[in-house]
Amino acid sequence: MNDRFTLDEATIADVHAAYRAGTLTARALVQAYLERITTIDAGGARLNSILAIDTRALTDADMLDEHLRSTGEFVGPLHGIPVVLKDQIETAGLTTTFGSQTAADYVPEHDATIVSRLRQAGAIILAKTTMPDFATSWHSTSSVSGLTRNPYALDRDPGGSSGGTAAAVAANLATVGIGEDTGGSIRLPASFCNLVGLRATPGLISRNGLSPLVKMQDTPGPMTRTVTDAALLLDVLAGFDPADLYTATAAISRQQGNYADELDPQSLAQARIGVLRQAFGDDHDPAAAAVNTVIGAALDKIAATGAQLVDVTIPDLDHYVAYTSVYFSRSRADIDDFLASRPGIKATSIAQLHADGHAHPNLDLLAGIAAGPAVPTGDPEYHLRMEARETFQRVVIGIMAENDLDALCFPDVRIAAPTHADVLASRWSCLEFPTNTVIASQLWMPAISVPAGFTTDGLPVGLELMALPYREADLLGLAYGVERATGSPRRAPSLPTAD
Repeated sequence: MNDRFTLDEATIADVHAAYRAGTLTARALVQAYLERITTIDAGGARLNSILAIDTRALTDADMLDEHLRSTGEFVGPLHGIPVVLKDQIETAGLTTTFGSQTAADYVPEHDATIVSRLRQAGAIILAKTTMPDFATSWHSTSSVSGLTRNPYALDRDPGGSSGGTAAAVAANLATVGIGEDTGGSIRLPASFCNLVGLRATPGLISRNGLSPLVKMQDTPGPMTRTVTDAALLLDVLAGFDPADLYTATAAISRQQGNYADELDPQSLAQARIGVLRQAFGDDHDPAAAAVNTVIGAALDKIAATGAQLVDVTIPDLDHYVAYTSVYFSRSRADIDDFLASRPGIKATSIAQLHADGHAHPNLDLLAGIAAGPAVPTGDPEYHLRMEARETFQRVVIGIMAENDLDALCFPDVRIAAPTHADVLASRWSCLEFPTNTVIASQLWMPAISVPAGFTTDGLPVGLELMALPYREADLLGLAYGVERATGSPRRAPSLPTAD
């Protein structure tokens, strides 16, 4: 690679500028990332974030280089950008395990819709990343890959279920990555790994070709080192897909591929943001106090821009979060429908998968789903839970309207990344883990995690912003302002490499 190009923290704009200047080729960039995967992920730090390398990456890079040489133009807005994909996303010709031993030999024949969109935009699929079995954990525990390490503290977890993508992008093993978020599986690992992670309104981005967890809450999305790169990815990913009718949301939003163009750091100075103090951890708990200190400092910097911060309370928040959770009511049916449509996967049901021992033993959520009703209405309170969700959303939107708020904010998680020892000892059950990411998920509202800073122990902390449905453009604008107000606290981890 040319000495004038710096791989660490390179953005899409950096890569494209180097391509235009002739100081970098797509082949050289892919090769550099592959070398880092060998020396940092497989060796050295042994992050264990990469499951499978796409052997077509160098060939694809050569084709893109030739196109640029012969035409002087990029194929599309992601020309030559190496992307890592959570292994929940079907990729034609490349093993896709969904984190589970039962799919260890499954090779899809077709790309998921978002993979097709990435390829059409000129992106290079570099690799698939680790995840827990069928996305059923906040942590990195997987029957296929075991544990993935957090790049900022190798004895700690990177979060889940998009932990492999988070660790890989944070460690500069790819330019950008794609995760998936049902209850916070993009934002939680983004918080733990010092990244920007966007959860879009469900249906803005197609889920065709992704395994489900709660179909009506599921959404793939960007995991990046900057807000601008997240917006550029969203420009490519968002849109209606006849194969996923939930993407009617994309038509409602009427935002057609111009999220990055509308980023305005001044939008933060003109904003009113609700601070949800009840979502902060207890200051008497040192782990929570460390996070609160970082978030408090970030809020001071946000207020200094001229943004108005308004303390708000959501009545009965804990009740709504608990009662509108439908993993144990609905997930079994959603996963079973997916398995039934994929004869290449050994298990035909989540119950069979669990009974056969084809799941990591620490996944209490998967065990609960396997024991749940075969259809959602097998839970006699399912309809009441859905009705409560509608009420929950009206209450929160009502609070935002009454206070003229552009967004709500709070810590993504009340603690920083836990140790692997705590995870393997099952210190928390899945539904007891102190994450706030479920709030936006169960409201079906968009949210973004932005790096807020580091604890005194050097652990990253993320600030979550949550906006009204279909307001991703506004949300990204606010996040862009926060990124600048806080001094862009993103920094690359220091990692050992293989000899």
